[in-house]
Amino acid sequence: MIWSSASEFFAMGGYGLYVWGSFGMCAVAMALEPVLVARREKSIVQSLRRRAQANKFDKEDHQ
Repeated sequence: MIWSSASEFFAMGGYGLYVWGSFGMCAVAMALEPVLVARREKSIVQSLRRRAQANKFDKEDHQ
């Protein structure tokens, strides 16, 4: 496509809302993903530490 002005480019032949909305949603998802992964990792590590600590106390009680 050839656009003669910036407004035609952003209008995308009448599909601008869909096109730019899709780009926006993709950008939001890509920005949130590392944050959510880091939170998940922190939660998993904490859970594993608690589990390891509980197992340590259980072993000490049985000796």
